[in-house]
Amino acid sequence: MRRRRAERRDVLPDPKYGNKLVTKFVNMIMEKGKKSTAERIVYSAMDIISEKAGNKNSIEVLQKAFDNSRPLLEVKPRRVGGATYQIPIEVKSDRGVSISMRWIRDFARQKKGRPMYEKLAEEIMEAYKGQGSAMKKREDMHKMAEANKAFAHYRW
Repeated sequence: MRRRRAERRDVLPDPKYGNKLVTKFVNMIMEKGKKSTAERIVYSAMDIISEKAGNKNSIEVLQKAFDNSRPLLEVKPRRVGGATYQIPIEVKSDRGVSISMRWIRDFARQKKGRPMYEKLAEEIMEAYKGQGSAMKKREDMHKMAEANKAFAHYRW
């Protein structure tokens, strides 16, 4: 028997920019509860972004980067009569943004040889421009959903 659904917690806006998206991103970057380190990484990356983007607001660049790399479709495995099918489903916007954040974080962590804030800033700028690893991952996910469109009638 399942219990009730978990309530969604609302995050507080971050102290520097007053933006909830930045707080969520800081929480996603954070490891082992070291929030001040995560904040330092994200804020340094935001400073680099505002330098590179010129007159653009770094919050707008961050928002656009997440929107660009946000997947619209994903596949979920579903067992039907002994066979497992990959069923394409639409992604809700809040889940899409968190997937996008995760991809940008993970691809920034995979790069080697530079401080995390530089790698993060580079990954965000690439997503903002519509290129880079996170965008490739999104395209791959969309291709997979398109290839399995025939099984869409199995979703419920």
